[in-house]
Amino acid sequence: MTDPAPGAVLRGAVDLSSLRNRPAAPAAAPEASGAPVGSVASLVMDVTDETFGEVLELSRTVPVVVDLWAEWCGPCKQLSPILEKVVGELDGRVVLAKVDVDANPQLSQAFRAQSIPMVVALVGGQPVPLFTGAVPEQQVREVFAQLLQVAAQNGVSGRLDVTGAGSEEDGAEAAEPPLPPLHAEAFQAIEEGDYPRAIAAYEKALAENPRDADARAGLGQVRLLDRISGADLQSARAAAAEAPADVDAQLLVADLDLSGGHVDDAFDRLLELFAALPADERAPVRERLLDLFGVVGDADARVLRARGRLASLLF
Repeated sequence: MTDPAPGAVLRGAVDLSSLRNRPAAPAAAPEASGAPVGSVASLVMDVTDETFGEVLELSRTVPVVVDLWAEWCGPCKQLSPILEKVVGELDGRVVLAKVDVDANPQLSQAFRAQSIPMVVALVGGQPVPLFTGAVPEQQVREVFAQLLQVAAQNGVSGRLDVTGAGSEEDGAEAAEPPLPPLHAEAFQAIEEGDYPRAIAAYEKALAENPRDADARAGLGQVRLLDRISGADLQSARAAAAEAPADVDAQLLVADLDLSGGHVDDAFDRLLELFAALPADERAPVRERLLDLFGVVGDADARVLRARGRLASLLF
């Protein structure tokens, strides 16, 4: 993110006018003392195509960070807890709006979310691109510090109090039930970047309960994270282009594409590879397709289409 000149009007390449649900309200004037100028139920909120207009208006009081994510996106699951943690430490000066791109196609299109996780800020109703992909916590802190400076330069420097259902007083009622021990172990391992330990925990959970859908989904996601750990997309694409028959090279690019939100591209690459290979060499590609189907979700339309194509190639 680059800093505009002080007092500049922020402008972005994204047209959000169609997402407004009501006329813009005048911006609230921040109090010089730093006291709250408004309140919200929570500093972290799920936002939909229908409710996004409220977020646009809120961005006239404090900067709003928009986290575009999807349930099947492994890097999103790495980044979201970091965003929530940093927002929580900023004492109501920033709000986090989470957008599930699969459930909210209008917002996904408006923000041109070609790769996720994608993080954008709104300041005074104007979009400010921040970053794409999972980034370390320290980098998130640095970007948020710059965002607060840019927002202040543009007259958006309020602070919100947290009340209502998301307040600490209601924390006992709002608290989620604790994770099963093996799931908790897997989450801890993921946070520490120890993917093999997380894989082992999920595999043990499935051995104890083969019907544990959460463990099965988590296992697929963490296996994907483990495979792409340290991989560079450009280098992987170059290697795959030079060796189109190299199964491992094609599998890696498909993994990277899917983790970045390019689901159809990942499936198309593997289906084309499957069709081109001799029958006795297809098994690894079929297994990877089934893994990625599980990561995205069996009910997803893209998975249903790809399953249909795979079935036609098999029979």
